[in-house]
Amino acid sequence: MRSDGGLSRAAQSHRNTNYLDEEVNLLRPSTPFMRDHLRVVWTGFVAWALIVFGPVTLTAIVPGVMTTTIPGLGFPLHYFLVAIGAPGGALCLSFWYARKRDQLDQKYGITHGSDADAAEDAGTEETTAADGGRPDGGHP
Repeated sequence: MRSDGGLSRAAQSHRNTNYLDEEVNLLRPSTPFMRDHLRVVWTGFVAWALIVFGPVTLTAIVPGVMTTTIPGLGFPLHYFLVAIGAPGGALCLSFWYARKRDQLDQKYGITHGSDADAAEDAGTEETTAADGGRPDGGHP
């Protein structure tokens, strides 16, 4: 008897699911990878919302603090945070997401090499075409 790999029934059924034809429930992901990835996405979204809307909201709440001029630069604090902080924060978030996604891929053994790279590594000449058949027109 083959091990189920410790996956739930829903996760086992997802192994053979064609995700291009099926709807995936983003609020109740069924695989550990999907749960972890969704956690990264939501964390990034919350951080983005704070970076983008935080200075604007603080300017409305405490205008005295946010409209003070930064010594040496001559710009108001809110202007500096929106003009420099938001784009810089978005850039930092993109690097953070790429790093977290690479960590998830490594944790779950996901590789992004093509089938030709895998065949080269295995020392074989045969590759798989994008439609699932062989490049020479034969069937696998």
